[in-house]
Amino acid sequence: MTSRLNPYLTFNGNAREAMETYKSIFGGELRVSTFGEFGAPDPTIKDNVMHAMLETPQGYTLMASDTAPGMVFNPGNANTVSISGDAGDDLRGFWDKLADGGTVHVPLEKQMWGDEFGQLTDRFGVPWMVNIVAG
Repeated sequence: MTSRLNPYLTFNGNAREAMETYKSIFGGELRVSTFGEFGAPDPTIKDNVMHAMLETPQGYTLMASDTAPGMVFNPGNANTVSISGDAGDDLRGFWDKLADGGTVHVPLEKQMWGDEFGQLTDRFGVPWMVNIVAG
């Protein structure tokens, strides 16, 4: 049996929009299930995302949900999604799209260790790092 390790993001009612945006950036197959599909009795959350999974052509898997009933949405900066590799054109394209409407903290540019690196928070509040390995 195989296993996987991947980010699981939590949103405050906009998980579908975020995951559809990530699908437009990375491509791939997005599957979304709502609380209503699983019989949640509260009509105010029936369209909220219970679970979403994006599997991309690059082999990335990104999962997400809206905050579950009874749970408190508590965003923080303890986790960052990191993308790295030597596919510079692809990674620069991802960077540009993730930065659209977000906040760039470290511009994507050559760093002292030789790689291109940048850090941003996208418009959904998710922190990202992109590292393009020097070739």
